[in-house]
Amino acid sequence: MATVLVIDDSNTIRRSAELFLTSAGHQVILATDGFDALTKIVGNPPDVIFIDVMMPRLDGYQTCALLKKNDRFRHIPVIMLTSKDGVFDRARGALVGCDEYLTKPFTKSELLAAVARHTT
Repeated sequence: MATVLVIDDSNTIRRSAELFLTSAGHQVILATDGFDALTKIVGNPPDVIFIDVMMPRLDGYQTCALLKKNDRFRHIPVIMLTSKDGVFDRARGALVGCDEYLTKPFTKSELLAAVARHTT
């Protein structure tokens, strides 16, 4: 099974994702924003990262850009979690290197399918 990092400032989203992922046997790391995430992955890089776009301090686009510019983390798939699903939002995600977009609210099957697509 995979180690999955979920970065979201919403406790509800983090807990929902954690329940869905752990019920499928995945190990889950939770972070409240980009800064929190960066400190947590240094010692334990995940297999997949789900990241909210809109967060305080360091948003999803900024965090993704930092990860993709780092040789140690650039190979990790980054999936944006967002309620913003417009063409501009997707283009901005592509520019910073995100691998996929998942629209909120997401289902358990959507979350698990995204993990499967990026870990097999």
